[in-house]
Amino acid sequence: MTVELPEPAQRPTLYFIGVTTKSSSIRTVFPRWAGHLGLDAVLEGIDLPVHAPAADYRRVVEFLAADELGRGALVTTHKLDLFAACGDLFTRVDPLAELMHETSCLSKPDGGVVAHAKDPISSGLAVDAILPAGYWEGTGADAFVMGAGGSAIAITWYLSRPGKDRPRRIVVSDPDPARLEALLRVHADAGTDLEIETVVVPSPGDNDRVLTDLAPGSFVVNATGLGKDAPGSPLTGKAVFPADAVAWDLNYRGELVFLDQARAAGHVRVHDGWVYFLHGWTQVIAEVFGIEIATEGPEFEALSELASGARR
Repeated sequence: MTVELPEPAQRPTLYFIGVTTKSSSIRTVFPRWAGHLGLDAVLEGIDLPVHAPAADYRRVVEFLAADELGRGALVTTHKLDLFAACGDLFTRVDPLAELMHETSCLSKPDGGVVAHAKDPISSGLAVDAILPAGYWEGTGADAFVMGAGGSAIAITWYLSRPGKDRPRRIVVSDPDPARLEALLRVHADAGTDLEIETVVVPSPGDNDRVLTDLAPGSFVVNATGLGKDAPGSPLTGKAVFPADAVAWDLNYRGELVFLDQARAAGHVRVHDGWVYFLHGWTQVIAEVFGIEIATEGPEFEALSELASGARR
């Protein structure tokens, strides 16, 4: 089965390359934002299964390149795979996309397709909204990121930057050793000087065991897609969170079993992926349409308020 592509755009269009794009809140949110921002544009989804064939990713990028009114695309879930499959189809790759070996945003400023990595920016904005300034120095806590995809690479890069208040160490888990090796290569290329520990986890019980070794106050992140792209959680129901932990799920819709587990612990501060969603989309919209969008303050709050009615 090959990817089902839409008809060529009849109006300026931002494409959304994901897994289940029809059920995303952005379907309702984007028209509101477009009106508020003065954009004459529509949103169109393109669904692909997780780890789709390389030929399907190439068809999508070739379609975008040829689509006169296709202005660009936001890429979710497929950031690493699409980048790996389509490198020769990009007219330019921005420095962060080159470093991360992934793309979350495709733009067409001069007609050709340009690959951008916006996740390092949007994830950093979201982390800073969750954790107060000086959090790591004040707690001596660890960061534990479950999943080693594009979002995890971006988050760990942001958390490990020199000169920043940083975790004591970062632990990343994934069932796939190759994904963990790819993450470590990015950190090697970036010259990361913070300890990055990787753990292969064949089952959720293996993630449970990592939790037991984390310092109090540790930041525990579900970057696996479980709870949205697939059912379940990267932890079992027997998982024990560190005292005063902070749990962050990159998902904001779906079952969110991971956050239910964190709430049940009774001592964990819980955050879903809503703010990450807001920053992720606004960063891409700004790039694709060549406009400035605030990342905080009254204008950002206005965009959040416009979106809040569509949250589910």
